[in-house]
Amino acid sequence: MQLLLLSCYFLSAWLGAEAAPAADEITYLPGLQKQPSFKQYSGYLSVADGKHLHYWFVESQNKPSSDPLVLWLNGGPGCSSLDGLLTEHGPFLIQSDGATLDYNPYAWNKIANMLYLESPAGVGFSYSDDQKYATNDTEVSMNNYLALKEFFRLFPEYSKNELFLTGESYGGIYIPTLAERVMEDASLNLQGIAVGNGMSSYEMNDNSLVYFAYYHGLLGSHLWAELQTYCCSDGKCNFYDNPNQNCMDSVGEVQTIVYSSGLNIYNLYASCPGGVPQRLSVERGQLVIRDLGNSFIHHQWNRLWTQKVKSLVALLPSVRLDPPCTNSTPSNLYLNNQLVRKALHISPKALDWVICSSEVNLNYDRLYMDVRKQYLKLLGALKYRILVYNGDVDMACNFMGDEWFVESLQQQVQVQRRPWIYEDVDGQQVGGFVKEFDNIVFLTVKGSGHMVHQIHQEAALLTSDP
Repeated sequence: MQLLLLSCYFLSAWLGAEAAPAADEITYLPGLQKQPSFKQYSGYLSVADGKHLHYWFVESQNKPSSDPLVLWLNGGPGCSSLDGLLTEHGPFLIQSDGATLDYNPYAWNKIANMLYLESPAGVGFSYSDDQKYATNDTEVSMNNYLALKEFFRLFPEYSKNELFLTGESYGGIYIPTLAERVMEDASLNLQGIAVGNGMSSYEMNDNSLVYFAYYHGLLGSHLWAELQTYCCSDGKCNFYDNPNQNCMDSVGEVQTIVYSSGLNIYNLYASCPGGVPQRLSVERGQLVIRDLGNSFIHHQWNRLWTQKVKSLVALLPSVRLDPPCTNSTPSNLYLNNQLVRKALHISPKALDWVICSSEVNLNYDRLYMDVRKQYLKLLGALKYRILVYNGDVDMACNFMGDEWFVESLQQQVQVQRRPWIYEDVDGQQVGGFVKEFDNIVFLTVKGSGHMVHQIHQEAALLTSDP
């Protein structure tokens, strides 16, 4: 049994009058047998250049006036944060029928006010007046900052609450680049950030993935010997941008195994919903798609947005871009129901909801190959708490790459790497491993994948810090 949300660790360990816009209040949410006792709001935060970012805000079930405000961003780039709300740690979870919601006993809003933001424009129900959705990391961080400012204008009663910025996957870029702006605004009470299975460094992610694949039994001894011969010298291996063509050919074989062989790259030990729906090959310089299902090819999606793969994806602009081995049908059915759209005050200018936008992704300019500068700036302030956590069987943003990244920041170690413990019906269990530095913690979650909060449906609450 694993901890579904690690709520008490992720939040409790950190967290030491009517001014909200009445027009945005959700007075009735379809699919619930009983409406919630806490208040919730859905509407738009207008930012620069006619862009309107959809938000869904749920008040804390504890003490909303004093509990922290936590912003959550899913990644992509181009994926909706409503996936985090409805399938991970929101107060209610979408059921398989695509019509009903069940309450989540491990919701983050048990102890925090949660703000889910669909960003950038073009994602989910967010839209731009000019319907142009080309953007980049810098513009997104600015618009996310402006959205926060607009939120506090609409909800001034939360402006003094502690503020935490959290996200996963490409949120590894979104969150620290946003935090860099927020920390310079004295009117915002930023206390810390948390990133789950985040993209922190393309180089470290790519290099570590080869080791991850080999030591998890995915690569044979012959391929491993070739990788060592062609990609390594003087005790150091470069699987990222090695100029040796033999090395790159061998790395290509690794990528094929990881991304295109039918494995669930978000959770190595989980099955792949829908089976193995697609194949990709390159024949005489031409891209060939075979057995294409609803989702895009493994290799395109989960190279996790290096410039190398972006050019390959652009050859197929009409293909719907859903993450592989995921089933977004229930969320699609629910959020595109006209009664739900009305309850959420969705603008008629918004497109149909999809979990990830191919238009946003294909027109997104990735400016940051790593976020070391942003982390060091936050750590240099000596007042922000940072948590980097990883499910340890994710291959999209594997734990080893993020661990290397945290280690590379060269912070003073406070507590050496050790197991952290939780309790279930069978007694105390190892939940993973944790290492604590000055103001930053790296933590793994045993047996969890890319979406840590989505994987395990049973949970045990921690009674004290691990």
